[in-house]
Amino acid sequence: MNEIWFALWFFLPAGIANVSPIFTTKIKFLSSLLKPLDFGMKYRGKRIFGDNKTWLGLIGGVIFGLIVIRLQKYGYNHSDWINTISGKINYNDPKILLLGPLLGFGALAGDATESFFKRQAGVKPGHSWVPFDQIDYIVGGLLLSLPIVILSWTNYLSILIVWVLIHLLSSYFGYLIGLKARPI
Repeated sequence: MNEIWFALWFFLPAGIANVSPIFTTKIKFLSSLLKPLDFGMKYRGKRIFGDNKTWLGLIGGVIFGLIVIRLQKYGYNHSDWINTISGKINYNDPKILLLGPLLGFGALAGDATESFFKRQAGVKPGHSWVPFDQIDYIVGGLLLSLPIVILSWTNYLSILIVWVLIHLLSSYFGYLIGLKARPI
């Protein structure tokens, strides 16, 4: 059970960053940052990322990653239970504050990379591309966390399983409440 709690806790900055564009893109006074990451450019006649990958979403995800890691650091210093589930991660190490933005940026960069390949494969925006839609942000986040922390293979596997399940459940919930056009 501790492995599941660790997976939830460790990858939380990336998980929050991954959903943050849904909310940050609604902030009216930041609408000037709603520019596509690819600036509308194409590769082989197809958009590089598409309109749904924006600078506001990327910047917001990095900021949310930083906010979450700061909250985790606070929790680590004020809760024995959080200390227990944190495994070998020392949230008092000064470089840990880089972990949140790296996880956030990695999650969104993984998603953007998957979007590139999705566009090239001819999959329409908003349509699912199983299993890549479910793992892109996880792989991206974990890759960019490597300069700060290297986990055990069981940690990586549990993060993958837990966060794929969270992604599937949250996608379906988003569909039920009208945030998404498709259930998965």
